[in-house]
Amino acid sequence: MSRTKFFINNSLAMILQQTVNVAVAFIIPRFIITAYGSEINGLIVSITQFISYFILVEAGISGASIYALYKPLAEKNITSINGILSASRKFYLKSGYIFIIFTIILALCYPLLVNSLYLSKFEIIIIVFSIGAGGAVDFFTLSKYRVLLTADQKSYIISLANIISSIIKIVLVIIFSLHKLNIVWLQIFLIFSIFSRSIILYLYTKRNYIYLDFNSKPDNESIKDRWNVLYLQLLGSAQVSAPIIIATIFTSLYQVSVYSIYNMVIGGITGILGIFVSGLAASFGDVIAKKEQKTLQKSHQEFELFYYIVITIVYSAALLLIIPFIQLYTKGVSDVNYILPLLSYLFVLNGLLFNMKTPQGMLVISAGMYKQTKWQSTIQAALILLIALPLTPFLGLYGILIGLIFSNIYRDIDLLFFIPKHITKLNYKDTLKRMLLVLFNFIIISLSMIFVKIKCDNFSDWILKAFIITILISIWVFITNYILDKKNIINIYIRFKNLILG
Repeated sequence: MSRTKFFINNSLAMILQQTVNVAVAFIIPRFIITAYGSEINGLIVSITQFISYFILVEAGISGASIYALYKPLAEKNITSINGILSASRKFYLKSGYIFIIFTIILALCYPLLVNSLYLSKFEIIIIVFSIGAGGAVDFFTLSKYRVLLTADQKSYIISLANIISSIIKIVLVIIFSLHKLNIVWLQIFLIFSIFSRSIILYLYTKRNYIYLDFNSKPDNESIKDRWNVLYLQLLGSAQVSAPIIIATIFTSLYQVSVYSIYNMVIGGITGILGIFVSGLAASFGDVIAKKEQKTLQKSHQEFELFYYIVITIVYSAALLLIIPFIQLYTKGVSDVNYILPLLSYLFVLNGLLFNMKTPQGMLVISAGMYKQTKWQSTIQAALILLIALPLTPFLGLYGILIGLIFSNIYRDIDLLFFIPKHITKLNYKDTLKRMLLVLFNFIIISLSMIFVKIKCDNFSDWILKAFIITILISIWVFITNYILDKKNIINIYIRFKNLILG
């Protein structure tokens, strides 16, 4: 199967998965808030973020293994493939035990960090263990199969397994919430949705990779870069986990809930944008492994332009539509104020800046340049902490967002110069022009907020207005990009035309 076909399959599956993910992200918090309250929602979000940080003890194995598998998969070297996977399995088991230890420590310490009006300390401990159990299942069953399928450009199989798991999760949450059953038992039952995903991937790999031998002699040398990958992933996770952790310590569970609702919207957007990136890291990794430099340069320029057009449209529309959406989403919820226009603007701006580095960050993964970028990632994470920690006690959630924004500005600038110098060998000025055009269009549309006030009576009204606004913004963004980069616009058109016509 060609890279293009793999990309189509991965993208279609990712579209379906992200549709379900968005449904999960929007449906579950609404049911939790209305059935159990904002405090319980904030508690679950907070614990989940702590656990997600612990899961990163496997990140180095995953990233290093995927990169190491690109070449042997391209060459169909079965011995090398099994050696890498055997080494991965061994380290996953060790990481799994470390993860369990971290989860136990969290379960014992977390009740000391928060005060809940509705749950006892023992119930909080059970919830921590229940949420952590899902991560443990991943370590001991799922991870090694995910590594192989991702490297082999078959992430669509992973997407389908995730979809089934997510549907089970939604059904369980709806049933428990409607009947207002105990939240602790809900978290325990959600473990079964994780098991379903592992079973699916196990059955697929056993059937389609009959040569697999996870007990063969491990090739530890092949994933020697895992510690650099782990370090990079740990720092990168500060974008996701640190804000919730800081909010938990310096604000309240109610404010954590507020943060989680806005982050749910922006996270949903990021997930949708992930459709355009899914599978591409493996495709570019294949190109880099084969040293096809001209193909790399042409493809990356086209993808970068296309992605920048998409994020400009999406985040500009989000800027106008996020508050009307939050108003509808939290209608009837009165235990905390969710309508905060300035916070919404900072969230959208941070989302735009975060995604602006995606085309460059993807190539860091594709080229396996983890060690070469670890100090830049260190600075990025440090900026979050150095700015957010002193500001949050005084500014609350606004202090966290300010720290995130400055860290993303730094990383955008850093990768702007790093990628052309070390990977693509292109002129950084072309990327700089595209970045500046993204910001120009975003600022122009931001100014329109002074004159345009969007009010929606229901979700149907919101969807209609969102459609009209997105169309108008798309026309403007396309025209400005066509004027600046006509050649690559035409190349993108030709590429999509060839995809559609076969």
